[in-house]
Amino acid sequence: MAKKIAFILIMISSVLSGQIFKLGEARGLFMSIAVGPKIPIGAFSDNRNLGVGFDAALSYTDNKYMPMFAYARIGYQHYPGKQGLYKRSDYSSFSSNVILIEPGIRFFLPPLFNEDFILLPIIEGGFSWGYFENYHQFKVDTNRDNFVEEVSKFGIHLGGGFSMFLMDVITYYNYFQDYQFISVNLRIRIPIFVKV
Repeated sequence: MAKKIAFILIMISSVLSGQIFKLGEARGLFMSIAVGPKIPIGAFSDNRNLGVGFDAALSYTDNKYMPMFAYARIGYQHYPGKQGLYKRSDYSSFSSNVILIEPGIRFFLPPLFNEDFILLPIIEGGFSWGYFENYHQFKVDTNRDNFVEEVSKFGIHLGGGFSMFLMDVITYYNYFQDYQFISVNLRIRIPIFVKV
């Protein structure tokens, strides 16, 4: 696997710098941006509709020391309330905003295609910290005070998908107690520093 990662990094480096490269060593720092739908599940889906979100990440590899990419990302998500909640309760509006910080590791598996383009299966996972801000607004005639509920939780995330290295499609399962959701992300990766 390290040889395949090295090959990818070598190709990127040779295109970017046109320098002669040395096989067997590859290091790189990459930035990526992702966007996609967020699907609440379990108790988190009781009052929330399909959400949307984006994140930005930095990832690093050095195949001399590790056969994977280490990454850290920060993301934002928004979930509107379900219409049914407004009909059966005193709510006039409900929504959740989420900020995520997620360190983890990514493995690139052997390519499915290696002819005209490279298509690599990928798996990744790590820890998560989430800050959940739930906005509760009630109908005027109920005489209830609006309030913002703030919740901070630790959890995990696991993902799998396919990569053409500079572009990924990944599905994640994110677990926080009482706050679970599935993310589908389209991710674009940009090399910042590559040395082979």
